[in-house]
Amino acid sequence: MEYVSALLPPIVMAVFFFGVVATIIKSQGGPNKAKEDAIVDAAFARAEATRQSTDSGSRD
Repeated sequence: MEYVSALLPPIVMAVFFFGVVATIIKSQGGPNKAKEDAIVDAAFARAEATRQSTDSGSRD
């Protein structure tokens, strides 16, 4: 019975890990993909604008 108690935690962790990966894969795309992409694009644009404004201000 010791081998069962030794193998149980890794098996439970593996099942949980595969469940998380499957959930991530299933949630990719779908009807919200365009909205998510727009949010990410806006965040990148905001970061780029902030970087450019700090770069141009430090050159004076």
